[in-house]
Amino acid sequence: MKLKSLLFFSSLILLFTISCNQDDISFDSPSRELRFSRDTVFCDTVYQQIRSETYAVKVFNNEDKDVMIPRIHLEKGASSLYRINVDGKPGYDFQNVPLRKKDSLYIFVEIAPQASGPEAIAEDRVLFTTGAAQQHVTLFSVVQDAEFFIQTPTNPNVISNNTTWTNNKAKIIYGNLTINPNVSLDIEEGTKVYFHKNSGMKVSAGAYLNINGTLNKEVVLRGDRNDTYYDTIPRNWNSIKMAEGSTLNMNHARLFGGKRGLDMKQVTANISNSFIHTFQEYGIYAIRSNINASNLVMNNCGESCVGIYKGGMYDFTHSTIVNYSQIMNQFPRNALFVTNEYKNESGQTELGSLHLNLKNSIFYSDRDNSVTFEQVPGQLFNFTIQNSLLKYSGISAAGFNFDSSMDVIQSYKNQDPKFINYFTAKMNLRVKADSPARNKGDLAVANSVPTDIVGVSRTSNPTLGAYQ
Repeated sequence: MKLKSLLFFSSLILLFTISCNQDDISFDSPSRELRFSRDTVFCDTVYQQIRSETYAVKVFNNEDKDVMIPRIHLEKGASSLYRINVDGKPGYDFQNVPLRKKDSLYIFVEIAPQASGPEAIAEDRVLFTTGAAQQHVTLFSVVQDAEFFIQTPTNPNVISNNTTWTNNKAKIIYGNLTINPNVSLDIEEGTKVYFHKNSGMKVSAGAYLNINGTLNKEVVLRGDRNDTYYDTIPRNWNSIKMAEGSTLNMNHARLFGGKRGLDMKQVTANISNSFIHTFQEYGIYAIRSNINASNLVMNNCGESCVGIYKGGMYDFTHSTIVNYSQIMNQFPRNALFVTNEYKNESGQTELGSLHLNLKNSIFYSDRDNSVTFEQVPGQLFNFTIQNSLLKYSGISAAGFNFDSSMDVIQSYKNQDPKFINYFTAKMNLRVKADSPARNKGDLAVANSVPTDIVGVSRTSNPTLGAYQ
């Protein structure tokens, strides 16, 4: 009986205390402006009917009193493309929102719009009406109309006829999209192709992938997370895997952010005026392929920007292939790795002959060495390095003698190219006016690629690399 009485009186005391605490709270109108964790929310690019990720804004009460915010609402009201959640409650208009002194509350923002064209801007504001002032946080997003290619158990996600993609809609790929044998996919200027996590493209034997960007309307192939944060992070998608006998023609394209970029086995590829960067393993992984590349810019790949296996035929002209990274320091990060060998799926070693030409180009990194050759005795390993600038740490690491090889012609080692900004957040791989790469190109080579990656003439005093 005593225990029951004690519990009863304890409960009364607790209820009395809670009641008194609630009664003691009085909320006044704010007399000072609220403070926000950010004044603009830039939402990731979103696609029609696909809800964005959720973004948070923190609202701070810096006053020494509890305040009641009279109104928090979306300026466009119920017609807004955005929805907000204020301190745990969803909606678009909130009245009398309490905020304790020196405390804060969260406002969560998301957007799930209907797109009315290929690309549009969705903008709204969260308005805060207080006694002190009317304040706002701007909401901003790019909205794209999109066409989806989704692989499921009942949909193999195959292109079975010659197809052209235009820039009227973004292309979103879930799973693998396969181009059937002897079929062409033409991707026209300005088209944006987005790959969901663990997705990719497969180009079958005899198929053609033609990426036809232009200087001011490049084709973009990347992961489907469009926040700029993801521009410098790999593994957002898998790769473009090209089977034996397939063909790639790529001009004015930007390919980035996956595990591997171009994964090619005995493929013919012509690559020009393009950017390939930020891959977990390789930007270009080539097995006994035939690649002709000019005005190619590459950076930020874990194993190597270019990895060549089992030989093949390769020409890199006026290319800037470097490897700088702030997030993949544990990897080798070559600019170029070349070997006659290849281990197939059965673990057997296959060998092949190599013909490699590096002309008027830059191969550099923040490692001691940027180019590694592994020459297999008895296998043809022909290479020419002409009028190029390399990071080179010696024959034991690089696999060739820079100083005495007859195959190294009028080239330069370990001279800082002086890039304007080599990290991928900016990635301006133009060289400064006092760069040792200036005016060092062979003129006959430059005349074979008479304009640089942005259309500037290089027919006199050619600079090494993709930029004049």
